[in-house]
Amino acid sequence: MATCEVCGNDYWMAFEVRTVSGDVHTFDSFECAAHKLAPICEHCDVKIIGHGVEVGGRFFCCAHCARAVEALGAEIRDAVGARPA
Repeated sequence: MATCEVCGNDYWMAFEVRTVSGDVHTFDSFECAAHKLAPICEHCDVKIIGHGVEVGGRFFCCAHCARAVEALGAEIRDAVGARPA
């Protein structure tokens, strides 16, 4: 069995997540994985579980939050793969 690094649960169905930087994490649920690994919106501080929006290397949960902080304004869209010019 493996122990979840977030909650400490020793669970036979625990799983590993390998990041692009080579780190390996062990979790017993997706909830714990999201708690540890999900980025945080730089405007409203929620965990970004979906696609979110990246603007200038900063992460936001949605275009509304990105527009509240970034100067690009109307160029920011909520869409997978969309990037401001």
